[in-house]
Amino acid sequence: MFGAQPLLTLAQEPAHDTDKGSQKNSHRDAIEEVTVTGKYSVGQTLDTATGLGLTLQETPQSVSILTHERMQDQDITTILEAVNNAVGVTSEEVDNVRNNFHSRGFRIDSYQIDGVPTSWSLGGDSGETVADTAIYERIEFVRGATGLLTGVGDPSASINLVRKHADSSELNGYVDVATGRWNKRRLSADISSGLNESGSVRGRVVARHLSGESHVDYYEDDKNVFYGVVDADLSATTLLRVGVSYQHSNPEGTVWGALPTFFSDGSKTRWDVSKTTAMDWNRWETTNTNYFLSLNQVFDNGWELLANYNKLLYEKDTRLLYVYGDLDRETGAGLNAQRYRSDGESKQDSFDVQLKGDFSLFNQTHDFVLGALYSDQEAETFTQDPLGGDMSGGFDRVDVDNFYEWGDLREPEWSEERIQSQDIATEQRGYYAATRISATDNLKFILGGRLATWLRTGFDWSGNIDYGDEDEFIPYAGALYDLTDTHRVYASYTEIFKPQSNRNAGGNFLDPLIGKSSEIGLKSRFLNDRLHTTIALFDIEQDNLAQVDTDYVGTPEQRTAYIAAQGAQSTGIELEVVGQPIDGWNITAGYSQYTAEDAQGDDVNTDIPTRQFNLFTTYRFEDSMPGLMIGGGLKWQNQTYSEGTNPIGNPDRFTQDAYVLANLMARYAFTDSLHVQFNAANITDEKYYSQVGQFSSYRYGTPRSYTVSLNYRFN
Repeated sequence: MFGAQPLLTLAQEPAHDTDKGSQKNSHRDAIEEVTVTGKYSVGQTLDTATGLGLTLQETPQSVSILTHERMQDQDITTILEAVNNAVGVTSEEVDNVRNNFHSRGFRIDSYQIDGVPTSWSLGGDSGETVADTAIYERIEFVRGATGLLTGVGDPSASINLVRKHADSSELNGYVDVATGRWNKRRLSADISSGLNESGSVRGRVVARHLSGESHVDYYEDDKNVFYGVVDADLSATTLLRVGVSYQHSNPEGTVWGALPTFFSDGSKTRWDVSKTTAMDWNRWETTNTNYFLSLNQVFDNGWELLANYNKLLYEKDTRLLYVYGDLDRETGAGLNAQRYRSDGESKQDSFDVQLKGDFSLFNQTHDFVLGALYSDQEAETFTQDPLGGDMSGGFDRVDVDNFYEWGDLREPEWSEERIQSQDIATEQRGYYAATRISATDNLKFILGGRLATWLRTGFDWSGNIDYGDEDEFIPYAGALYDLTDTHRVYASYTEIFKPQSNRNAGGNFLDPLIGKSSEIGLKSRFLNDRLHTTIALFDIEQDNLAQVDTDYVGTPEQRTAYIAAQGAQSTGIELEVVGQPIDGWNITAGYSQYTAEDAQGDDVNTDIPTRQFNLFTTYRFEDSMPGLMIGGGLKWQNQTYSEGTNPIGNPDRFTQDAYVLANLMARYAFTDSLHVQFNAANITDEKYYSQVGQFSSYRYGTPRSYTVSLNYRFN
């Protein structure tokens, strides 16, 4: 089956197939026999796109994987870093805590944990995008629409975070210590063991502590991660998983907003990368806790019943500054600052059940899945006003005398009165079914659909909220045809809808985003399955696509307004190569290109790169120096920009030119258990903007950095 273990290299953790249910489906052995080699691909079946438990080769969409080994080799430690190094996806930094992710020209808002759809806190303001990756075995990126499994969302991509599981009955694991630039310090541990003599009950614990400063003035981070899971074989056909994950981050000097783009005379600013609009008393503390339980029952006929429960609790506590206004080039005056304190939490309970298996008809074996999801999320936020502040207009306002001498704006005393500024309830229901029909041994069709409901009510600082849609039908269709034993063509089609929280200049919600997505491609295997390639062509059409209204003058009550673009279309191509062409050499590379326009032919979402190239590769000197492995990579993207009106009333464009970020790594194994590793990122010290979409403000990306780590493994 397409689940053979990857070829291991020194100091590499084995990739375990935790999908016991898929192992039970012996009919897959007769369908496809593929051996996966290399550290950057997987053999497990995936539920991210269709729920049918298909392999990468069997899924009629573009799928990229960041394995645990890839993340370890490149020292990828956050979801943000994973997105920045994956094929066909990109990010925009909003501030230190929030980030927007994009693919194929549109925003990503579909997320899964172990294949189960999940919702992040509203606005992602509880640190989800910068959450640590230590607890994940791999991260899957399925590009294109995934409404069959995730319900509402953009037809961009879905990100599935696959947790580590307790799949070892023997004591093994690792301890890792690291240090790096800006006083970075990190301690990690990952330990697995059987918990009874037979090994039918197994446990795994992952923990990490991270602290350090930053290239940005005042900013320091302090993060703690804990994850524990128990896997219990209740019988030969019943698997129970129970676990909890906990991430707490308490950064200092956090930024809310970004650096001003223009001086009051219309000329553009150019700050040092260390410049900030924060004070040392600013905080954005977040805590994310996830309790989960899953049950996998395999019946005598090979069918599986999977049931999942997830309880997510997001908490935040902030003390922030928002800087705005027209900056005088000569005096540094003209800016204002809003002081803001809040606390809040978001609670979500979700239930997911799925039944899947195969059946025989017309001398062929076919697959079927039936599922349902219910999710309920409640979010509250409370604010406290500063005492003695200027509260005219209903919000705090402080004059910034001289931004060039920024740093003496002290923390105020806060009112003891907590004012509720947000109380929102979100309900999501979904029922779906899909089948893979084998017309012949070489030709297969996938048909499915989802009945989706998404409703949100309550209020926030923008006003009363009551929007959503009920019983929207989302179709899915796919086809795969084997040209040869190693070349497979595919096609897929689905529709999408998404209720929108964006408001126009009049304060009204935009109509739901609606659209359709289609894709055709070729998936191939070369060099006796050592190298896998994917070529995909896609076409996405959308109406009511939210675009920033750059002529809108923001207010504290509504900082940004949007217009609904009609007839938006994105068409493009993606190519990916991953594998181990020769012993010791692992490679993953990809290129994506698209155009996104509205019905009038005007470009949309121009602040997102339309062309990207990603490469990461490692080579182990197996014969001459078996303990040494070296590697490196790069990410290139083309020009991005946003357009609007500058402070003197003239049309203007804020542009980030094309740039390349390069990285290097080296690892030396002293023994089978002990190795040292060096990583360097942005080795050319490229100065670039990490977002240009806000037009009047921006952020810089991280300059050159390095990390040295020492890893000890035991088993």
